[in-house]
Amino acid sequence: MIRRAAALVLLLAAALLVACGGGDDGPSGEPTSEPKGPVIRLGTKNFSEQFILGELYRQALVAKGFRVDLKEDVGSTEIIDAALTIGKLDMYPEYVGVLLSEIAGQKRRPRSAREAYTRAQRFVRSRDQRLLDATPFSNSNALAVKPATARRLGLRSVGDLDDAPGRVEIAAPPEFRTRFEGLLGLRELYGLRNIDVVPTAIGEQYDALDDGLVDVAAVFTTDGQLNAGTYELLDDEKGLFSYQNVAPVVSRKMLDAAPGLADALDAVSAKLTTRAMQAMNAAVDLRGDRPAAVARRFLREHGLV
Repeated sequence: MIRRAAALVLLLAAALLVACGGGDDGPSGEPTSEPKGPVIRLGTKNFSEQFILGELYRQALVAKGFRVDLKEDVGSTEIIDAALTIGKLDMYPEYVGVLLSEIAGQKRRPRSAREAYTRAQRFVRSRDQRLLDATPFSNSNALAVKPATARRLGLRSVGDLDDAPGRVEIAAPPEFRTRFEGLLGLRELYGLRNIDVVPTAIGEQYDALDDGLVDVAAVFTTDGQLNAGTYELLDDEKGLFSYQNVAPVVSRKMLDAAPGLADALDAVSAKLTTRAMQAMNAAVDLRGDRPAAVARRFLREHGLV
């Protein structure tokens, strides 16, 4: 445990050194209202949807006159949570189910999105933090296969992987190997012992599937790539992959120091439907648009900047 904690501290230090800092202006250099209050250190994890969420929240806050230091690509859940806990960040957008399973260590699966949020809120309050309102969309984890692979191996659900011949290779981020919503849960809930994880950068798992390098990929249900209909999601009949609505986690100290912060963020979160998030993810991952530009378009369309 001590060795793991020390490794996390080193990873956190390295991540914060290389994390990009955003300014207080919008991406087009438009003037904002007079800055007020403390600088809000907003972090994001290490994949496209998080970059988009970071820009959505940053730009909305700046439009309301808040000062924001955006630190992108801090790292995985374990790393960015450590940054918030030790005071290197003031807030970041989190997935409620991941918070419960990977940070709070709760293996009992919530029966509803409301229960997941309530339990997560109770947990962060014990650490002097707060969850703001959750988004309508839930970006759950899932396992995807090519239709041809599903037919060849007879796959319709996660449990069917147990009957696949030989070893089953899953393209997934490295942390999948040590997470309950990953290899640990596949073993404990589904009894799968024939799984090998192929560490793959988030976003590249679809290439691994397309090139036939793996049989299965760990994906997110709001990925833009899923819009094309060229992948099938395996049914998670045991509910391993939990409700993953996004809610900003904010230190109570910052909420007290920045009146109006929660209202500005909640207004953005309320507009983030599954369809909206899939479209923004597709714009970044498939068309190559910049997250800042995608966020700006969305905020303008909804009158938030």
